Amino acid sequence: MGTWGMGHFDSDTAADFAGGLDDAPPGRRGEMIREALAFAARTGPEEYLDADDGVVAVAAAALLAAQRPGGTPVDSVYAPDEALPPLLTPDLCELAVRALERVVAKESELLDLWADVGEGEQWSAGVRELRASLTGSQGAQ
Repeated sequence: MGTWGMGHFDSDTAADFAGGLDDAPPGRRGEMIREALAFAARTGPEEYLDADDGVVAVAAAALLAAQRPGGTPVDSVYAPDEALPPLLTPDLCELAVRALERVVAKESELLDLWADVGEGEQWSAGVRELRASLTGSQGAQ
């Protein structure tokens, strides 16, 4: 796993996803984000979610969350350079939340990899923060 940090684009896989978005026709970018989220969200809780699929889902969710009012901008040299279409729809936010819940579930290779290096809880907290941004529940107890 070519990962150099906990940022949502701090891995080869996330950077490749961003590059793919940049290379895609503008009308296809939103669909690519939806597909990344849908793949992770539809993986059943008893199925093992591959780390690469989890990384892409987290990156896609970060791009969506950045479009929320007051959302944290994706500020990474590895994030997409090209503009994304407006993506902020209730159904896509709900899909992103389901994908993020799946990424931090028990049968997630990405969670296992972070736990193996003693950073599972810190990484999971970042994913939960991203989820809170999508649900508008930041700061809620």
